[in-house]
Amino acid sequence: MKRSPLVVIFVTVFIDLIGFGIVIPVLPYYVEGTKFNASPSMVGLLFASYSVMQLVFTPILGRLSDKHGRRPVLLLSLLGTSLGFFVLGFATTLWMLFAGRIIDGITGGNISTAQAYIADVTTREERARGMGLIGAAFGLGFTFGPAIGGLLSRWGIGVPFLFAGALALANAVLLYFTLPETVTPDHPARASAATGRWSQLLAALRNPRLAFVLAIYFMFIVAFSIMTASFALFTMYRFGFDASHNGYLFMYVGIIGAIIQGGLIGRLAKRFGELPLTITGAFLFAASLLAIPFTGPHTGLWVLLAVGALFAVGNALATPSLTALASKSAGAGEQGGVLGVTQSVASLARAVGPTLSAWLIYSAVQTVGADGKPHHMSPQSFLHTFGAAAAIMFAAFLIALYFARAHAAEYAHGEVASATGA
Repeated sequence: MKRSPLVVIFVTVFIDLIGFGIVIPVLPYYVEGTKFNASPSMVGLLFASYSVMQLVFTPILGRLSDKHGRRPVLLLSLLGTSLGFFVLGFATTLWMLFAGRIIDGITGGNISTAQAYIADVTTREERARGMGLIGAAFGLGFTFGPAIGGLLSRWGIGVPFLFAGALALANAVLLYFTLPETVTPDHPARASAATGRWSQLLAALRNPRLAFVLAIYFMFIVAFSIMTASFALFTMYRFGFDASHNGYLFMYVGIIGAIIQGGLIGRLAKRFGELPLTITGAFLFAASLLAIPFTGPHTGLWVLLAVGALFAVGNALATPSLTALASKSAGAGEQGGVLGVTQSVASLARAVGPTLSAWLIYSAVQTVGADGKPHHMSPQSFLHTFGAAAAIMFAAFLIALYFARAHAAEYAHGEVASATGA
């Protein structure tokens, strides 16, 4: 296996997630500023416009990468991301903000295409290690992105978006000159997509093994999104932390996850297999979510750090394993399309998770001030929120156990669950 293409893919995903992370702390202040004076609901619609476009177009881009190759789709995605950020940074009206986010969402299929590229250049035994590189890049980019966005905003609220646009453009140049194409003329993906046989992709999606993987993945991302949407509020009320404290906590979690996904997941998958790692990761994740509301000043910071490490390990074990299982559940001709659908499932889950979190955590607010913000929250509010996330994750754990019993032998013998028999 050549290492240089994987390095380029790692850098591509890392830079992409830095750009995504830059948006998170800056965009609400940017949109609600004096230039646009948008309402909070408009901010929500702006975030949603990106997610909806990505939900719809990621499978399409994945299928296009099967037909035309990974390189042109990755290049198009990066150029679209760059254009979207530049439109955002130079925007003078509200519609330009929406245009920038919609452009970025439509062309934002580079994660699934990067995963398909890894599927092209890795064997089945190496698949989890390759997907772990994307997980590591994802974690590191998401860890450093918000910090970079906050730092650059000191020079102007639009500067972070211009920096992200320039970063994506530089990434496109790097990819153009260094990344070789993997979908050769005789590649099964090109042969399948060139004949317009979307029926093969639909048949692969109807495969019960892939359905199990997508269900577990959806529940995993929903629980993850509930945690990320609620954790800062929890630490603020329970520990008195501010944004910088939470930034350090997320960096701590991100570094642990990156170490496992970037260095250990390949060895662990080779020794134990993706299914046991998924089951173990789901159980650890569920346990950490259940433990969070019981931490506080009375337990000490070290307990919160231990719970954070447990969460990081569970996430790092399960995420690349699930992606590898999704890849193995389809033939070589459907990798782009299937992994595109997998990322669309993740996009849908990222919309569902924060919505559930908002409903759960504010359902037990005891006091609301004149500013509309909660001044006191009962312990039950956090117990309900993280308990619901833990329950979702425990259900995913049970499904993974059943999945392992029903289909472990097929994966153990290296069979590919493609409806085409590829």
